[in-house]
Amino acid sequence: MPSVTDPEHQRWLDQVHEAPIDPDLPICDPHHHLWDRDGSRYLLDELLADLNCGHNIVSTVFIECGAMYRASGPEALRPVGETEFVNGLAAMSASGGYGPTRVCAGIVGFADLMLGDAVDDVLEAHLAASARFRGIRHAAGWDASPEVRNSHTHPPQGLYARDDFRRGFARLASHGLSFEAWQYHHQLPEVIDLARAFPDTTIILNHFSGPLGIGPYTDRQGEVFTRWKTDIAELASCDNVVAKLGGLVMPINGFDFHKAAMPPDSATLAEATKDWYLHTIDSFGPDRCMFESNFPVDRASVSYGVLYNSFKRITEGFLAAERAALFRGTAERIYRIED
Repeated sequence: MPSVTDPEHQRWLDQVHEAPIDPDLPICDPHHHLWDRDGSRYLLDELLADLNCGHNIVSTVFIECGAMYRASGPEALRPVGETEFVNGLAAMSASGGYGPTRVCAGIVGFADLMLGDAVDDVLEAHLAASARFRGIRHAAGWDASPEVRNSHTHPPQGLYARDDFRRGFARLASHGLSFEAWQYHHQLPEVIDLARAFPDTTIILNHFSGPLGIGPYTDRQGEVFTRWKTDIAELASCDNVVAKLGGLVMPINGFDFHKAAMPPDSATLAEATKDWYLHTIDSFGPDRCMFESNFPVDRASVSYGVLYNSFKRITEGFLAAERAALFRGTAERIYRIED
C-alpha cells in the first residue's frame, strides 16, 4: 500500500476530481483507521483532508489497526494504548475546533479473545479509557497461500472455532460490546457458525468478508463471487449480523485499480463493484447495512470523494429512507452514536 503521505500517490489520485453527488446527504463513515508508523502518517489532519471533499460526513467510527499500543506493562493490556490515543483525537474533534464532523464518535479496539475469561480485564480497561468504546475486532484472515498476507493479528487457522477464542468472545455481550468479523471470503462459513453459536452478540461483517483476487484467486472473480453470494445469503439469516459495505478495492481484492495510469471515476467504480453491494443489501436489507470507506487502506485505489460518489450511484434508485439507513442510520444505531 502506498504511504498516505506519498506526494506521488496524491498526484495520481488528483487526476480524477468529481463534484459530490447529493452533497447534503448525511453520512456516518463507520470504518477508518489512524496511524503514524513506518513513514506513513494518517492522523486527524490527514483524515480531515479526505473527509472535507464536499460530502456531508457527520460522524465516523475508528477501527483498530494496531496503532499506538502501550510500550510497557502487561502484554494483554498494551492494545488499550490505541483506545487512549484515539479518544484524544476524538476529544479534539468534539471541541468543535476542527469542523463539524464528529470524528471517532465510536471506537473499536483489539483484545486477544484467545485469553478466554481473562479478557475481561482488557475489555474493562478499554471501556475505562473511553466512553466512546463500542467493540472488539480480532481479525481472522487466514489463507494457505503464501501469496496472501494473513491478518495483522497473525491468527491461527480456524480462529473463530477455537475454544479459548469462544470463551473470550462470550464475554463481549456482558460488557455491551459488539464484534467486528474480518476474514477472507472462504471463511464465511466460520462466521456463520460463530453467529449461530452466539445469537445475543452483534457481529459486524467487515469488507464483504474480503473476497480475494490475488495469488491462487487471480482471474477467478466469477467463481469467488458465486461461492460468496451463497454464503452471504446464509449469513444474512442470522439476525445478529450486520454488514459493512466497502473495503472492496484493496489490492487483495484483485480489481487492480491501483495499477492503472489513472484512478477510476465513480461511474467506473460503481459498475465494477455494484453486484457485491446490491447482493449484500438484498440479503441483509438497508437497516442491516452501512457504507464504509476503509480509509486510508482503500485510498490505494481511489479518493474519498470518488468512493462515496460510487456508493451514491449504486443506490440512486433507492428510496430516501433506504439511503438514509445505508449512509448513516444503520451505522449510528449499531455504534450507539447520538446527536
